[in-house]
Amino acid sequence: MDGSVYVADTPALELRSVYRVYGFGASATQALDDVDLTVPAGRFVSLIGPSGCGKSTLLRLVAGLERPDGGEVRVHGVPPEQACAAKMIGLVPQSPALLPWLSVVRNVTLPQKINKGAGRRRERIAHTVGRGAAPTASELRELLVKAGLGEAMHKLPAQLSGGMQQRAAIVRAFGLRPDVLVMDEPFSALDEFTRESLQDQLLDLWDELKTTVLFVTHSVSEAVRLSDTVVVMAPRPGRIVDVIDVDLPRPRNEQLFAERRFHEYEDQIRDRLRRAWHGEAA
Repeated sequence: MDGSVYVADTPALELRSVYRVYGFGASATQALDDVDLTVPAGRFVSLIGPSGCGKSTLLRLVAGLERPDGGEVRVHGVPPEQACAAKMIGLVPQSPALLPWLSVVRNVTLPQKINKGAGRRRERIAHTVGRGAAPTASELRELLVKAGLGEAMHKLPAQLSGGMQQRAAIVRAFGLRPDVLVMDEPFSALDEFTRESLQDQLLDLWDELKTTVLFVTHSVSEAVRLSDTVVVMAPRPGRIVDVIDVDLPRPRNEQLFAERRFHEYEDQIRDRLRRAWHGEAA
C-alpha cells in the first residue's frame, strides 16, 4: 500500500457482509453469515455466544489466519494479511504457546528479532495511533515486572504455573505494541482467582498502551468487567444479534462486582443470549 495516506478516524476493525463456509455441498457448514462490525480504535470489545456461533472464526479472520468466503475484513483500512506483515496485529491464543527451551524474557523479546522490516511496512501504511517505536529489551522487562513476572523472567515455561505462562504470552503480545490485539479465551483454563488476577493485569496493560482489543469469552461476568462493548453472537448460522455498550467507570477493580449496574449488564447479556439461542427476535 505504498503512498497511502492514513486517515485519523479510520476504524480499527471493519467487517462488511462477511460470511465463512467450511466444507462443500450437503456437508457444508456456514460458520458466519452476513457479519457487520465496526470497532473504533482503542476500544476493548468482547465476543460472546454459545459454542458454534463463529466467535473464534471471526477472530481468525481478523488475525489473518483465515480468509472470508465473502465480504470484506479491514484492520485500520488494510487487509489483515498486510496488517500482520506490519506487526499491527497481536495474538493471544487459549494456550500460551511459549517456546519451551527459551526463558520467559527470551520468549517475550523474540518477536522483536523477527520480521524487522515490519516497522517500514507500518510507515508505508502511514498508520500511527500512538503505538510508538518498538519497545526496548529493558521496557519489555518492565512489562514483565508489571505483570508479576519479575522473579520468573529467567525461568523456563515448564517451571511456571499455567497462569504465569499466560501472563508471559500476554506481555509478549503487548510487547509488539500492536494496533489490534486478538485474544481467544486466554483465561478459560484457569481457576477463578487466577482468572480475576489476570483480568486486573490485562486491564492495567491495556489502560497504559490503549491497544484495540478483540476478546473471545464464554463468561458474561468477564465480558462485562473487561469491555467497552460486548458483541452477542448466535449460531446456526453464526451471526451478530446484538451490540451492547458497557457504560461503567474505569478502572474496574473487584469493587465493581458489588455494583447494581454491573449485574444489570450481566442480566441484559444473559437474556439476549437466551433469546438468541432460542431464535427469538431482538
